[in-house]
Amino acid sequence: MNATNRVSLQTTADERRIGSLRVFFASATGRATLLGLVGALTLVVGGLGSGSLRRHDPLLETMQLSWLRYGHGLVIASILLWVGVLLMIWAWVRLGRATIRGDVSLAELRLTVLLWTVPMLFSVPLFSRDAYSYLAQGALLRDGFDPYSVGPVANPGIILENVSTVWTTTPAPYGPAFMLIAMLVTVISGDSIVIGTMLMRIAMLPGLILTLWAVPRLARYLGGNPAIAIWLGVLNPLVLIHLIGGVHNEVLMVGLMAAGVVLALQRYHIAGIAVVTVGLAVKATAGVALPFIVWIWMVHLRDDAIEQGRQPAAPVLLFFRTAGIGVAVFAAVLGALSAIAGLGLGWLTALQGSALIVNWLSLPTILAHIVTWFTSVPLGSALDVTRMICGVAMFIILLTVWWRGRHTQRDAILGLLFALLAIVILSPAALPWYYSWPIAIAAGFALSQRTLVFLTGLSVWLMVIFRPDGAHGMYDWVHVTLTFFVAIVAAASLRNEDPLNLRWLTGRPTPAPERVS
Repeated sequence: MNATNRVSLQTTADERRIGSLRVFFASATGRATLLGLVGALTLVVGGLGSGSLRRHDPLLETMQLSWLRYGHGLVIASILLWVGVLLMIWAWVRLGRATIRGDVSLAELRLTVLLWTVPMLFSVPLFSRDAYSYLAQGALLRDGFDPYSVGPVANPGIILENVSTVWTTTPAPYGPAFMLIAMLVTVISGDSIVIGTMLMRIAMLPGLILTLWAVPRLARYLGGNPAIAIWLGVLNPLVLIHLIGGVHNEVLMVGLMAAGVVLALQRYHIAGIAVVTVGLAVKATAGVALPFIVWIWMVHLRDDAIEQGRQPAAPVLLFFRTAGIGVAVFAAVLGALSAIAGLGLGWLTALQGSALIVNWLSLPTILAHIVTWFTSVPLGSALDVTRMICGVAMFIILLTVWWRGRHTQRDAILGLLFALLAIVILSPAALPWYYSWPIAIAAGFALSQRTLVFLTGLSVWLMVIFRPDGAHGMYDWVHVTLTFFVAIVAAASLRNEDPLNLRWLTGRPTPAPERVS
């Protein structure tokens, strides 16, 4: 045989890669990944009939699937969607147990994120109609309107028909960076909601990628477990189903905020401030990280001086030096983005539009409801008072945690975590996906067994409490009861593989509860 016809017996890199994938998918953690993928696909199919659909969907009619929206078809679609959600939750908890044991690598978790995310890119909006509002606001800018002065109602058309009624007259509360993205999406997609929704999801994907990059690095700085950080902060169904499936710009804002914080920890302070400012130009909440980055920068300058045998500068001088540069970078980045978009700062006044949301996820609403139970005060009047009180409390807490975070970089990140929690809990209104803000930061810390169990239950509860069409079930006690049941079982399952002791049905012994290190 000629040398040119000889067959090499060496294993190629591609063959080794395929072989390692086969080994992974044959393992228990690999099967959990595939279970979640099946859940994601089932969820997407069910969403065709029970998701946050368009008022009139000619695409479904063309595909002969419009029957999924009504009667028995809607029941079948709803069952499929909820089965998909439960399969993803089940798979996530199984992966959580394996991750805590150290049986899952970072590469395997990243692969799982990819596999669970891809089906979501082709789904109708799930659990929220915000995607239609984003498209309508982008169309306003595209068509020459000021989205900070008028609501989508000023630009009638097929997109407006699908916007939730409560947001049709509300100016856009988002920054110039997001408005540029929304405008570009509508320039490409025109008035096609299907194409626009898919493009909007693709535009949000960099946020998920940035979070996937940032949280394990955050864990290394804070003494946490990088694998657990990805499992909790990225693979979480609250993140993938709500932020990707629901098409929320939180995913972009959180990714930019987390990446900016990591850059600051890596001593790229100016770059970190610039990246967080871009996050703020998507949604204002990211801006809460900026004052804490100033502390991180000051800590680094102080430590550098000590290492070099120099006397550190006075804290006041360090503060004015770092804060001054930070303000300049912030102003330059935000000013450039505003100039490119041709917009001013009107979006800051539009932030008060969130007060239209009334649900049990915010403390002011809870307190207002309690007031109405024991007095004759109307809910609206009670809300005015409780929101004012909680607003004052939030300001005091933000100032306190910022000041207490000045000693070390870990203190600064911990202060940022508490600041995000205060904003979510004490703001006039909150939505389930808002909790992805603090979870992304909390994932980097070394979390105790009880904390992981609690965060598992909380994430699942927040995931399930909303209905697929975007309405919440917090005033439906049957829905609330089922939500608590699912959340409690999921939380217990992180420690115990069979918390309901169902293995007796098959005659198999129930495994003992696992210890979480």
